Amino acid sequence: MVGQRGMRTGSQGVPVRYEAIGTALGAVADRALELGASVHMPRIGCGLAGGKWSRIEPLLEQRLLSREIDVTVYDFD
Repeated sequence: MVGQRGMRTGSQGVPVRYEAIGTALGAVADRALELGASVHMPRIGCGLAGGKWSRIEPLLEQRLLSREIDVTVYDFD
């Protein structure tokens, strides 16, 4: 899953690409359904990519939770 361009915030804004994350989560959802799998992840896109969880969480809801895929999001200290 690639959802960012670069690693640092610069003159062109943050590197996170929400559309790319949404597309990738759709592919993850398709595969999870094929396998009968759940999805486990950290708060993707919110570290070096500079994204906001308030924009990522709705993507998880639209692409995974709406398809009844169990998702666990881990917070690390």
